[in-house]
Amino acid sequence: MKILRQAGYCVLLCMLLAAESWAAGDNPCEIPACPDYSKDICWASRPTVTDKAVDVFYVYPTIYPGTCPKNMDIFNKELRADVQGLLKAQAGVYSSSANLFAPYYRQVSFSCLNPNEDMALNTYFRIGADDVHRAFDYYMSFLNKGRPFILASHSQGSVVMLDLLKNRFHDPKLQKQLVAAYVIGYSVTKDDLKNYPWIKAAQKADDTGVVISWNTQAPGATGSPVLRPGAICINPLNWTTDETPAGKELNIGAVFFDDFKGTVKKEVPHYTGAKVDKKTSALVTTPPEKLEIGHFPKGVLHKFDYAFWYRNIERNVKQRIDAYLKKL
Repeated sequence: MKILRQAGYCVLLCMLLAAESWAAGDNPCEIPACPDYSKDICWASRPTVTDKAVDVFYVYPTIYPGTCPKNMDIFNKELRADVQGLLKAQAGVYSSSANLFAPYYRQVSFSCLNPNEDMALNTYFRIGADDVHRAFDYYMSFLNKGRPFILASHSQGSVVMLDLLKNRFHDPKLQKQLVAAYVIGYSVTKDDLKNYPWIKAAQKADDTGVVISWNTQAPGATGSPVLRPGAICINPLNWTTDETPAGKELNIGAVFFDDFKGTVKKEVPHYTGAKVDKKTSALVTTPPEKLEIGHFPKGVLHKFDYAFWYRNIERNVKQRIDAYLKKL
């Protein structure tokens, strides 16, 4: 019944937004079709064989650049292919240890993102976020089968994931099943921890039921749209939250992908070190080469939140799973 009620809510929301657009005199762009998560086509990954003890529920970052419509059409073949690339470039750190579940969702476009507003209040952001809520409901009701799970995300996906954690994980049953939540490339703040006490920040490499988060940037970088005051940060090389530097010798391997094709460009052991900067709440690093950082301000290395620390994250996922299973 919950699934049916939420599907009805989805249709109602789309009708209201369409009416709002016409009333405002906007260029009328159809809101893309609402996903039905009982259908395989609405999942970027929905394994038929779940041969691992733990699942991962992954939400991809912003990939949609369009202006009309303002939300991604999950049935667009090119965009679907881009998501498949990210299942390797990012979710690959989890899928070697966990069964990968990843819904397509109607994320909001780059063009609608405003770093000065609370994204969770953005009408078009809510379309995609509510898709993920419904996908998670369907996953828990029909696909999870009682297995422990990891939550994982990046960028806009992490804004959505934080929204899910805030609104759903007051439920002790969900808390008990949660191995860890890797909410990377967006800020989980100390105020979030205070206001939502069931959200707990990771303090070491093998604690469980916790949130792991960082935002990567170069020394002195400013203007990051994803780094907020009071953000929590853990160093993915030494898994500490203090300012102890981690040298590049601790970096098992950076893996650089063509994100949208999912192909490896190069892998570099001992690529770079990292340090938590308590003043800025950033994970600070100095890459050994000049890199293309996309549309972000100078020194904001958001694009590489997974790539720089790829093999360390991969190992840590297994470490946290092992620690969780030992407690059962």
